[in-house]
Amino acid sequence: MSAFEFFFSFYGLLLGLSVAELVGGFARILQERERVRFGWLTPLLATFVALDVATFWNQAWVIFRGAPFSQALLIAGLIIAATFYVAASMTFPRVSAEGHHERIDLDEHFWKSRRLVFGCIMTANLIVGLLFLGLMAANEGFAALSTTRLWVGFGIFFTTTAVAAFAPWRRAVIGALLIVLAYSLWTLSMSAIHLLSSGAWSPALGVTG
Repeated sequence: MSAFEFFFSFYGLLLGLSVAELVGGFARILQERERVRFGWLTPLLATFVALDVATFWNQAWVIFRGAPFSQALLIAGLIIAATFYVAASMTFPRVSAEGHHERIDLDEHFWKSRRLVFGCIMTANLIVGLLFLGLMAANEGFAALSTTRLWVGFGIFFTTTAVAAFAPWRRAVIGALLIVLAYSLWTLSMSAIHLLSSGAWSPALGVTG
């Protein structure tokens, strides 16, 4: 087992718990859908959180695959993944069997939890951004990854996440959520286009029509 495989067995497990918490929260809401007012803010927030967790899975391959074994990296991975877990666990409200007569308003929950959720996402991205800066200063290979597009994208992401977390004006928060989600979806679409145009996806052997 390589150093990256050992690290990722730990890091990937912790990120996987965030995905499970996010999907589980949505499933619990669906089970109680008769007393839920869905709205659109919390579903958009959940989509954004899910996309960012997937992005961090990808970043682990880019940043950590060449790293030597280090307990410091395990702790860094623990902090990042734990921060995501808190965000994922707060995205949907807890549904209790005792309160089955209570109405659940997901838009209202968004306004109650958005500071914590966006704050955690912003913190995790800031940690990775600082780590990446340190690697670029110490390693020419990582320095070559520094592009205007990278830092403009990081600036858009960090600014809109901060606004969504801390702005006192609801219109500003909603606008920031829409912008950062649109940016995440644009990044995903660019990745999909690159995948389809690369020609590197080979058919599985033994597949018959």
